[in-house]
Amino acid sequence: MKAIVQDEYGEAAAVMRGDKIDEPDVGAAEVLVEVVVAGVDRGAWHLTAGLPYPVRLAGYGVRAPKDPVRGREFAGRVAAVGSDVTTFGVGDEVYGVGEGCFAEYARAEVSKIVPKPKHLTFEQAAATPISALTALQAVRDQAKVQAGQKVLIIGASGGVGTFAVQIAKAFGAVVTGVCSTTKVDLVRSIGADHVVDYLTEDIGANGVRYDAILDIGGGRSLTELRRLLEPKGTLVIVGSETGGRWLGGIDRQLRALLLSPFVSQKLTMFVSSENAADLAAISALIEAGQVIPVVDRVFPLNETAAAITYMRDGHVRGKVVVTI
Repeated sequence: MKAIVQDEYGEAAAVMRGDKIDEPDVGAAEVLVEVVVAGVDRGAWHLTAGLPYPVRLAGYGVRAPKDPVRGREFAGRVAAVGSDVTTFGVGDEVYGVGEGCFAEYARAEVSKIVPKPKHLTFEQAAATPISALTALQAVRDQAKVQAGQKVLIIGASGGVGTFAVQIAKAFGAVVTGVCSTTKVDLVRSIGADHVVDYLTEDIGANGVRYDAILDIGGGRSLTELRRLLEPKGTLVIVGSETGGRWLGGIDRQLRALLLSPFVSQKLTMFVSSENAADLAAISALIEAGQVIPVVDRVFPLNETAAAITYMRDGHVRGKVVVTI
C-alpha cells in the first residue's frame, strides 16, 4: 500500500517520504480501515518530531519511530474485521482514532471508532475525532460548563478551539473566543457571542470575569489567567505549548495542579480519552446541527509533510486534512 513513512525523528519536510509498505495486521478487536481522509492534529507534529522528548517514552520509540507511519485520526471504510468484531462489517463508513493513518490502510480498535455521520463529508469527519474529543472532555468533564455561564476560550480558531466554541454554545454558555485578527470572522461565524482579537485588544480590558477558561493557545501566565476567573471559576489548560524540547509547556500545567489545592479557583489540565462513547456524543451534536467541523485546507497524501508544517506554524483555521 502507499504510505508516508519516516525512519527518524525531525521536522516533517526533512524526514517524511512516500513509500510502498505492507498493509497492517489487525488484532481480534480491531478493524482494518481503507482510509479515505486522514486528519492532521497537533499530535501528528509531536510524533513526527519526537518532541517534547517524553513523547518518545510513550511507546513510540526512544531513538527512532517504532512505527514508521504517522497519523491517528481518519474517516474511511471498513476493509476487514478482527475475529472478535461484531459491531462493524466490511464496507461500513466509519471515523475515529487509529494508528498509521497517513496511508491507504490503517488499523483501529473498535473501542475508538463510530459510524460516520451520513451528512458529513469524509474531509469533515476526518477533521473531527481527536480535536473534538479533546474539546468535549474539556468543556463537559473538566470545566463542567452549564447553561448561562461565561466561558472564555483562548485559541478559539484552531482545531480544538473551533469545536470547543460550538460545544460550549450547545451547552448554553455565553462564549468569548480569543484569536488573531484574520480569524475573528471565523470564530464569530461558529457561534461565539464575543470575539477578542488578542493582537489589538487586551482580554481583560472589559473587566469581565469568567466561570470557566479553556486555555488552548497563548501561554499566558497563571497569574494573568486567574485574574480573568471568577473566585470559584475553573481554568482548564488544554494546550498552550511553549516549544521546549523537554517539557513543551507542561511545566506551566504542573504548576497549575500544584497551586490549585491552595486557592478557591480550580486550576487543572487533562489528557483526553479516546473512546467510542464520547465520539458518539460528538456525532449526536453534529447530527443535531450544533457542531460543524471546520476544514481549512485539504492536502493530497504526497503533501502530508506540508500539511503538518502548515498546522505547526499556526496558520490553520480549524483543521487541515490529507486525502488518500
